[in-house]
Amino acid sequence: MAFDGVTIAGIVKELKDTVLGGRIYKIAQPETDELLLTIKINGGQRRLFISAGASLPLIYLTESNKPSPLTAPGFCMLLRKHIQNGRIVRISQPGLERIVRIEVEHLNELGDLCTKNLIVEIMGKHSNIIFTDEKDMIIDSIKHISGMVSSVREVLPGRGYFIPETQKKQNPLAADREQFMQTIRSASQPLYKALYGFYTGFSPVFAQELCYRAGLDGDYPAASLSQEDLEKLSYVFSNVIDDIRAGNFAPNIAYEHGSPAEFSVLPFTMYSRDDRTSFPSVSAMLEQYYAQKNAFTRIRQKSADLRRIVQTALERNVKKYDLQLRQIKDTEKRDKYRIYGELLNTYGYQASLGDKSITVRNYYTDEDMAIPLDPTLPPLENAKKYFDKYNKMKRTYEALSKLTLEVKEEIQHLESIGAALDIATGEEDLVQIREELVESGYIRRKSSDKKVKITSRPFHYISSDGYHIYVGKNNYQNDELTFRFASGNDWWFHAKGFPGSHVIVKAGKEELPDRVFEEAAKLAAYYSKARNQDKAEIDYTEKKNVKKPNGGKPGFVVYYTNYSMVMDSDISGLTLVNE
Repeated sequence: MAFDGVTIAGIVKELKDTVLGGRIYKIAQPETDELLLTIKINGGQRRLFISAGASLPLIYLTESNKPSPLTAPGFCMLLRKHIQNGRIVRISQPGLERIVRIEVEHLNELGDLCTKNLIVEIMGKHSNIIFTDEKDMIIDSIKHISGMVSSVREVLPGRGYFIPETQKKQNPLAADREQFMQTIRSASQPLYKALYGFYTGFSPVFAQELCYRAGLDGDYPAASLSQEDLEKLSYVFSNVIDDIRAGNFAPNIAYEHGSPAEFSVLPFTMYSRDDRTSFPSVSAMLEQYYAQKNAFTRIRQKSADLRRIVQTALERNVKKYDLQLRQIKDTEKRDKYRIYGELLNTYGYQASLGDKSITVRNYYTDEDMAIPLDPTLPPLENAKKYFDKYNKMKRTYEALSKLTLEVKEEIQHLESIGAALDIATGEEDLVQIREELVESGYIRRKSSDKKVKITSRPFHYISSDGYHIYVGKNNYQNDELTFRFASGNDWWFHAKGFPGSHVIVKAGKEELPDRVFEEAAKLAAYYSKARNQDKAEIDYTEKKNVKKPNGGKPGFVVYYTNYSMVMDSDISGLTLVNE
C-alpha cells in the first residue's frame, strides 16, 4: 500500500503518544536524504527514522541504529545548531496530507525561547525534509528545489513555506455525508478512482477497501450508483473518518502466498483474518513490511547477473529448439519420397523420357498417385533422386530427434534454475545456484576462485499434525533431499509440468493423515512456477518410486507410479522452522 495520508495519520497519533514533550538528544544523517533523531523521553529514549528518498520515503520509530558518516553533512550540522536539545511541543498533520509537522522549542544564542519546525513531506519522488522558522520561512531543506526544477514551488533558504495545491482535492476530514454523496455522484470515472481522485490522503488500495466494506464494485462507474449504494458508501466513509479522527488505528499487514502484499493502519477487510498479521504499533508494522520488502528487493538485485545469464541461455536454447522443430516438420514428407522411389522402380517402365509426371497405382493405399518427374532424367534416375531425398531427410530426422531431446532437457534445466532464483531468500542460496551454473558450463570458473562453501539448507516446515516437511531450494538440494535424505516410504511431491522444488514428507513407517498430503501439495505448488495460478496439479508418490535417469541433469527424476491432486498454493497456515 502507498504511504498515504491515512498511514501518516496513524504515525502522527503514535508520535504524539510516544515522543511529544521529549527532547532531541542526537541528530544524525546516515544518508544524503535520511535523518535519525534520538529523542529522550521519561528516562528512556526513542529513535525516529525519516527518509525523503524518492523510491522509499518513510517516517517511523525504530530500535535500530545506522552508522553515520565521519563528517556530518551541512543540513545535519544546521539542525544540531538549532534544535539539538530542543523540546518537541507539537506534532501535527494538515488535513490528511502526507505531511508531518514537528514543532520544536529551543533556546537561541541569546538564551531566548524560540520555535522551529521540521516538516516531513512523504510525497514519492517529491519527498523532502524542510526546516523552517516560527514564521514558516525556509531555513534549509535536505533537498533544494529551484524554480528550474519546479514551477509550482521553490524549496530554498529564504523562501516562504506552503503546501502546493496541484490537484484541488478535498479534505475528507471536513466533508459531511451530503457533500460526499454529491461529490461521488458527479464523478465520471470508476468508483475507487473517484474516491482517491477527489479526496486527499486516500491511496488506490484504501479506496478499494472502502468499496469492499460497502459491498460495492470499485470498478463500477461512480455516476451510475443508486441512492441506496451511495448511502451505504457514505456510511462506511463516515465511520472510517470517525476512526481516523479518534485515532482508532489497528496496524496490520496483508499477505499473499506468504509474502507481504499490503499494509494498512485500519483493518484490511479485503483479506481474510488468516492472511493478516496485526502489530502493536504503526512503526512496528512499517519496519516489518519494508524489511521484508527490502530483503526481497536486495536478493533480486544480487541475483540480477545470474538471472541475466539464465535468461540469455534460455532464449538461445528456445530459438534453437524452435528452429529444430521447424526442420523436423520439413522432414515429415520423407516417406512420400520413399514411396515415389519404390513406385517408380516398379512402374517406371510406363514413363518415357521427357514426361513431367506419371500416374500409377499406389499398392500401399490401392489408390492412384501422381508422381512429378524431372523430364531430363529417365525414370530410374528419378527414382534414385527421390531415394536420395528420402535418405537425407531420414538422417536429418534421426539427428534432430536426438538434438531436440537434448535441447528440451536443457530448456527444462534452465527453467528449473530460474525457479530456484525466484525462491532464493539469501545470498547463501545464490552461491549454490551459481555453482550449478558453473558446473553446467554457463559460467566460466576462474583459476583464482576458491572452492565455495555451501551453507544453504532446504526449507523445513512443520505440518499442522506435527510432521516434518522439507523443500529443496534448488536442483542440488532437490537431489540431496530425494536420493540421500529421504527414506523409501517417505512421500515425494512435485508440481506436474512445472519447474519447482522437490517436497519430502518424513513419514517413517506411519500412515499419514490426509491433511499432511494437502499441506505438502500446497508447498509443492507454492515453490514452483505454478505459484501464481489458482490451482496446480501435484504428483506425489513414495520416494522409492522416484528414480534418477542415467546422465540426468541435477534435479531431474522419473517416476511411473504416482497419485495426483489439484491444490492451491496457500501456505499461510504452515510453520517454517528457522534453522
